[in-house]
Amino acid sequence: MTELFELTTSECESLLRAGIVGRVAVSTPDGPLIIPLNYSVSDDAIMVRTTPDSMLGTHAQDAVFAFEVDHFDYPNGRGWSVLARGRCELINDWDELERTEEVSAPRPWADGPRPVVLRLAWDELSGRRLGRGWDPLKQMPVRRMSPIPPPGPDRWPSAMA
Repeated sequence: MTELFELTTSECESLLRAGIVGRVAVSTPDGPLIIPLNYSVSDDAIMVRTTPDSMLGTHAQDAVFAFEVDHFDYPNGRGWSVLARGRCELINDWDELERTEEVSAPRPWADGPRPVVLRLAWDELSGRRLGRGWDPLKQMPVRRMSPIPPPGPDRWPSAMA
């Protein structure tokens, strides 16, 4: 059996900042919906772009959300998952939109304009890692070029546990 380890908040944030694609869960009148999308992180919030008439554009503003990013290494029987939970808000301040575009704009892969920018400000971060003796950040097959490492000399103290 592969051992399960809880990730620290710092480890969760580092993985979240390094990721590119995640899934957001939002409540709709027809029930919960999970949407995969590109994202970026600015300060302590996940930033996404969408269209005003999309399910996310229609139902996410001022809603409580869950956002997940993860990676699984099936051949080696290991992986990790990070969950962020909080409230979503529409960014409509021009100065903040400009700063977001300069620093960490979310870049959708889907064609077409995505003029709505949503901030998913997390209240809590949690995560888990399967397997011993490996660094999930270094093993990410695709990641942002400059993730902000967590503070401290030892990023993954539990990796050697």
